Amino acid sequence: MTLGQNICVFPHWFYIHFTENEGMAFGMKLGGNFGKLFLSLFRIVAVIIIGGWLYKTVHRKEKVSNGLIFCISLILAGAIGNILDSAFYGLMFSESSFIEVAKLFPTGGGYGYLLHGKVVDMLYFPLIESHYPHWVPFVGGDEFIFFRPVFNISDSAITTGVFLLIIFQKRFFRSLPQSIGADITQNHKEGF
Repeated sequence: MTLGQNICVFPHWFYIHFTENEGMAFGMKLGGNFGKLFLSLFRIVAVIIIGGWLYKTVHRKEKVSNGLIFCISLILAGAIGNILDSAFYGLMFSESSFIEVAKLFPTGGGYGYLLHGKVVDMLYFPLIESHYPHWVPFVGGDEFIFFRPVFNISDSAITTGVFLLIIFQKRFFRSLPQSIGADITQNHKEGF
């Protein structure tokens, strides 16, 4: 697909829309090449920490809610997906444009370096298209689209994991204060 091209899946509410993202939510950038590298390295460190926690928790068969493990796993999987895009996409493809389809493994290499690729976003759900009422300050009469952001499956996994953590936090972390209290008491008795 060319950059910006749409494929209608269900008219008026679901499109495959090809766009590239510099790597942060809503297409935000973080300080050029150094910022992109920092963001990629930060993601890798976060994935290692989250993966280590998951492995330790499951391997030791700690008493943790299955829902918490599921949510953290969704966040981990989404982060890995976005890392893979930013790590390898720039090495594998030529620069995307509005006129030409990017070439896979072009002669002379891709458009970027390792960890400097763009993240591909493609899911677009413009569920409601309308205009703000004229009486609304600053935006009156302007076009309104809900849901405007274009995202990918990795973004969906991260968002779903975070929302479920927020919604069910009391259930997931119910036993946490007791275990922290027990650890403090045990450490105090042992002189730590």
